[in-house]
Amino acid sequence: MVPVRVENLTIAYHQKPVLQEVSFEAPQGKLIGIVGPNGAGKSTLIKGILGLIPIASGEVRIYEEIYKKQRKKVGYVPQRGTVDWDFPTNALDVVLMGRYGHIGWFKRPNKKDQDFAKACLQKVGMLEFANRQISELSGGQQQRVFLARALAQEADVYFMDEPFVGVDAATEKAIIALLNELKEMGKTVLVVHHDLQTVEEYFDWVLLLNMRKIAFGPTKSTFTIENLQKAYGGRLTFLQDQLILGK
Repeated sequence: MVPVRVENLTIAYHQKPVLQEVSFEAPQGKLIGIVGPNGAGKSTLIKGILGLIPIASGEVRIYEEIYKKQRKKVGYVPQRGTVDWDFPTNALDVVLMGRYGHIGWFKRPNKKDQDFAKACLQKVGMLEFANRQISELSGGQQQRVFLARALAQEADVYFMDEPFVGVDAATEKAIIALLNELKEMGKTVLVVHHDLQTVEEYFDWVLLLNMRKIAFGPTKSTFTIENLQKAYGGRLTFLQDQLILGK
């Protein structure tokens, strides 16, 4: 079964289309970068797939079922800037939130859940901060905690909205190592990404987006200057030399 199938997805704000008739099928066990200029609808695409915003038309299927039936199979890491980091909770409690799909919202996590959450924090190098208030953590540390929460969900498909933004080099390295580990486990990971120079290094497949699907497929054949020009237009000019130099 296809992990993520999107068919003719259209999303509009105040009757103005933001995404128009986007269709693609995400293959199993791949790291997929969602790339495009600012305002292209990258974050909107993820939110529409997850039912966080209404869609005007089209269909979304997670393993051939509607998202509501497959919530337990999906993990989500939102943009760090959209999270209320002043909420009074510590890092371990944030990660335990990822277990509620398994234990239910009205049951307390048991020792097994606690131990699993701590193992997820250990995996992202944050176990020593388990009892630290999230508001006291750095941006990179906060991002690692949210990654640990996604791991705690034990999902099959992960959506991550710009996880590398505002993090230090060590955190970026830890994130990409974790993404590759998820891929080795057969998970499918879709990542909104803004750094064109690292796309070829980080992702197996790429979705180029600018309100519509520009191109989708294996990175080697899809992430081309021609397709980038279609996605970015004149805004690509100042990046083109950097991309060539980076090859």
